Amino acid sequence: MGSQPHDATPGGAGASVPAETTESAESHHSDVTLRVNGTSRTLTLDHRRALLDVLREDLDLTGAKKGCDHGQCGACTVLVDGRRVNSCLLLAVSLDGREVVTVEGLGDGDGEVHPLQQAFLDRDAFQCGYCTPGQICSALGAVDEAAMGHPSHVTDPGRPSGRPMPLDRDEIRERLSGNLCRCGAYPHIVDAVEDVIR
Repeated sequence: MGSQPHDATPGGAGASVPAETTESAESHHSDVTLRVNGTSRTLTLDHRRALLDVLREDLDLTGAKKGCDHGQCGACTVLVDGRRVNSCLLLAVSLDGREVVTVEGLGDGDGEVHPLQQAFLDRDAFQCGYCTPGQICSALGAVDEAAMGHPSHVTDPGRPSGRPMPLDRDEIRERLSGNLCRCGAYPHIVDAVEDVIR
């Protein structure tokens, strides 16, 4: 048995190899306008880029963290049009014209922090702080969801949806269950949210 010459072409000899691309690089990019923390930003973005990467790498907003990069830890939580989202899962190009708020945009702009940020400080609701920006954005979204009457898994099924939901400790825990804290500061996080909704 003689050795056959190795053909590195996929599919063997004579197989056609697709060209790198016949389209220009611009066809994979679009101009996107985002209103981020109150400022309108127009960026030319690759269609495959996640919002988290655009915030951190292009806009230098590093509050939202890359934890799992699979939407399971909540460290990347930001608010889009007032709703909490995992920014690692959202393609930035799909958010043209939308309002994005990160933890950096929660204060009043004059050095005053948001009441929830202050509650986290007062209650010592963090240790390493890695998850804290996502926890705060998620808590703000959860409070708004409850105010709009969105039920959670632990909401009394007999309670009609669409009416404001009171947030007790069980509701807060359930609504923030998608945000992980490896340091285990959960009781203090719940305390901080309770302080703000009283």
